[in-house]
Amino acid sequence: MGLETSTDLSVTVAGGVAVLEMRRPPANHVNEALLARIVDAALALDDDPACRVIILASEGKHFCAGADLGEGDFVRDRAAAAEGLYRGAARLLDVRTPMIAAVQGSAVGGGLGLACAADFRVAEASTRFVANFARLGFHQGFGLSVTLPELVGRQVATDMLLTARRVGGEEAVRVGLADRLAEPGRVRETARQLALQIAGSAPLAVRSIRQTLRGGLAARIRQALEHELAEQRELWTTRDSVEGIEASLQRRPPVFRGE
Repeated sequence: MGLETSTDLSVTVAGGVAVLEMRRPPANHVNEALLARIVDAALALDDDPACRVIILASEGKHFCAGADLGEGDFVRDRAAAAEGLYRGAARLLDVRTPMIAAVQGSAVGGGLGLACAADFRVAEASTRFVANFARLGFHQGFGLSVTLPELVGRQVATDMLLTARRVGGEEAVRVGLADRLAEPGRVRETARQLALQIAGSAPLAVRSIRQTLRGGLAARIRQALEHELAEQRELWTTRDSVEGIEASLQRRPPVFRGE
């Protein structure tokens, strides 16, 4: 059944599983308004007895390429735009329903952060997870300082963050970044299979177990978000950050000078 449809988000519920689909193809860039709609929908589903699991998915080639640094609020006032985005990310931690990210194509920057905020990630071999912040000249955000090492360990997280290299679907499963490897073109179906397995368990027990396992994770992520934003504000004033962002928008290798 369809609950809500907007230009950039649809919400459907069937068989105990809700699907929140981002509709900003091909890159599905996330901004404060879209994230707010995602969180509002997820929080509403917490109180819907017909929903036991949420799948976060996207239309088109890529799951989410993060924020578009070349348009809108990020051009006018990057710090304010990031703060609004991160306030939304903090609200995502209040969702009580288990969430699965169905990740096709690329999950880059804030898109990686969004995927890591979910309880599970489903990928395929061609999926690419990228923490590209250092190649843009600034500090990671979206709570990745906590969520990424929680999933893959500090050493792999450090590798990903300092090199900004692409991690494919098979490696992602191997290091714990993804939980299921789907056959090509079947990410959504594989995510639904996992969702149905969870939905078949007692819903009160599922939420209770999830809350126990997460412990103080929400508080740690909220604290990290504040630190990440402060570091980003400082690094955005550097010439390297200007170079990194311009190089990304111009699709060329950056030349950093440590300035």
